[in-house]
Amino acid sequence: MARVLIIDDSPTETYKLTSMLEKNGHVVLTADNGEAGIELAQKELPDLVLMDIVMPGLNGFQATRQLAKSPETAHIPVIIVTTKDQETDRVWGMRQGARAYLTKPIQSDVLMTAMAQALA
Repeated sequence: MARVLIIDDSPTETYKLTSMLEKNGHVVLTADNGEAGIELAQKELPDLVLMDIVMPGLNGFQATRQLAKSPETAHIPVIIVTTKDQETDRVWGMRQGARAYLTKPIQSDVLMTAMAQALA
């Protein structure tokens, strides 16, 4: 299964996502802010990144853009998982390089489908 990096500043959301992923056989790495997430992605080269948007410091849009533009990490699909459900946020997230944009609370089957498509 996939090695998935979760970048989210909420311990509760990180726990929920980790539980879903591990139940489906995935290996989980976590970072609680954009800067730490980018560093971990460059070091570990996960198969996929789940990115929150609203975080202190580097937000999810900025972190997604950095991962998408960097030659070392551009091949790693990013799925934004956020509470921001405005169409403008969705469009902007996709423009930053995200492969999918999902809103919280996320259902396990929706997440697994989006991951399978991003990893295909």
